Order: sequence, then C-alpha cells, then structure tokens
Amino acid sequence: MLKSLISILISLIFISCQNPPSDSIDDTINTVTGPILIDSMGLTLIHEHMLVDFIGADSISSDRWNRDSVEKKVLPYLLEVKKHGVRTILDCTPSYLAKDPLLLKSLSEKSGIQILTNTGFYGAVGGKYLPDFVQTETAEQLAERWIAEFENGIEGTGIKPGFIKISVNEADPLSAIDQKLVRAAAITHLNTGLTIASHTGTWNTAIQEVRILQEMGVEPSEFVWVHAQNEPDFANYQTAAEMGVWISLDGIGWAIDPYVERLLFAKEKGILGNILISHDAGWYDPAKAGGGDFQPFTNIFEKLIPILNEKGFRDEDWNQLLIENPKKGIQLFN
Repeated sequence: MLKSLISILISLIFISCQNPPSDSIDDTINTVTGPILIDSMGLTLIHEHMLVDFIGADSISSDRWNRDSVEKKVLPYLLEVKKHGVRTILDCTPSYLAKDPLLLKSLSEKSGIQILTNTGFYGAVGGKYLPDFVQTETAEQLAERWIAEFENGIEGTGIKPGFIKISVNEADPLSAIDQKLVRAAAITHLNTGLTIASHTGTWNTAIQEVRILQEMGVEPSEFVWVHAQNEPDFANYQTAAEMGVWISLDGIGWAIDPYVERLLFAKEKGILGNILISHDAGWYDPAKAGGGDFQPFTNIFEKLIPILNEKGFRDEDWNQLLIENPKKGIQLFN
C-alpha cells in the first residue's frame, strides 16, 4: 500500500512539472498527415491494422517489410472502404509490432482516408512485444517517451500520435508490468489529452485499469475498453457505460453474429452512446508470403448494417456509432 501511495505521489509531482490540460476542448486531432479538425473526422473506423509483425520486440525491424509491397496490397482495401463513406481510420498497431508512420502517411495521401497512429506499448502475450527497458524504467520514464512522441513526433518522422494504445494480460490482480503501463498511459493522458485505448478483454481486467486511472486522476470517459466483445456478461456493459467507459466491439472483420446480439442489447438498454465498433481487420503480415490473407474493412457495411436494420436499427443509430461516438471519444482536452 505504501509503495502504491509513493508511486502515485511521484506521478503527481511529475505531472505538476508539465503543462497539464485545462478543461477546454481542442478542436483538432493529429493524423499521420498533420492535424485536422475533429469535426472533419466523419465516418470513422476506430480499430484497424494496415501492417502487423508478430516476430517480437527482440527481433522487430523495418527491414522485415517493404513499404512499396505493403502499400500495393493494402491500398485497394482502403479505396474499397472509402466507397462506403469512411473518412478516418485509427491504425491500432503499436510500437514493436510494426507501427510504421511513414507507410501510414503514404497510404493516407494516396487513399484520401485520414489515418491516426498511436503511442504506447503492448503488454499482452506475456510481454513478447515489450522492449527490455520496460522492465526497469518507471511509469514516469515510459510516459516521458510517449509524451515526447506527442510533442516531437515518432522516431524522427515528425508524425505525431492521435491516441494512446496499450495492452494488458488477463489477470487478477494485473501484473506489476501491466499496472505500470496503465500508470504510464495515465501520466501521458494528463499531459497530452490523448485518449487511452487498451487491448483488454473481460470487464474483470478492464475495471482494474479503470480504478488505476481514477487513482491517477483520469476520468473513465478517457478510457476505451478494447475487445469488449470478449465479455460474457452483458450486464457489465451497462456498468461500464454508467461509469462513462467507451466499450469497443471491434472484431467485426472476423465474425458477425456475436456483435448482433451485443448491439441489440446496447440499443435496448440505451447505451449506444458508449459503444464503438470496428473490424480489427487488415493485418499485412511480413512473415507470410505476399503479406498473407488481408482481411477487408467492409463487414460492418456489407453484412452487419443490413442485419441490424431488419431488427430495428435506423440511420441515427449508425450515425451515433460511426460518426458521433468516435469524434467524442478522441477529443483532446488541453
């Protein structure tokens, strides 16, 4: 308990030395081609991947893929989803998993789709995608790295992140490393205003993250519960929504039926205002010939919408899920 209190005190001292946000809402957000007005985001997919390399943090290198080859494969899929009205995509590939801001910038310029990238580290899969220094650095030191990316750009590219992406392992309690990642995300948020999206799973794990964030002075409404489709108890969606948490149902590129019942529940209970949806699709994998089987970004439009429209969904519901909610969830407070 004492160590926890000391950690929080150190974090607060660190925060006080920065330029903490005020309560005013900034009207811009960083994309890979520069800042845009939040109101210009339009129809938005909040969780997709252009490129992912699963080799691990100890072996990852940009030499493992060719940008031209990736672009040649991915660009037609972006042009395809653009026909459905998509204007913005959040690329959720984190550092040490083949996050490539320059690739994303080129894809954005050639497709006309606004793309956001992220800062943060991915702790799931037992830390396979964490660099060694995460073990020894403090939450404050990790946050300094992420804040520097927000202020100066990622890896010398000048491209700035539009949100924080972390991940944790399913555990109760969370491991010390995962708790550190959450605290680092909290410090980064408090100094940048960036929304925190965490690859999680069940509410039992997500609520632990929310509690840590609250201890650090971060509102639950600044937290996106990623992969909430893995939660078996729908009642926990209501609990999360009442707290203000964003509930991300984001595997629609791989299945439809589980999302139909979850979204019908959310509409019935009046919590669509806290729901985000996306495909978690794409996935050019440099370890596979030709990048492997690239999953399209179209299931929402071609499969999910027709099914739910037959069950009572209306245009205003899709406007809420695909335009209004992403815009509200990504807003910066500075």
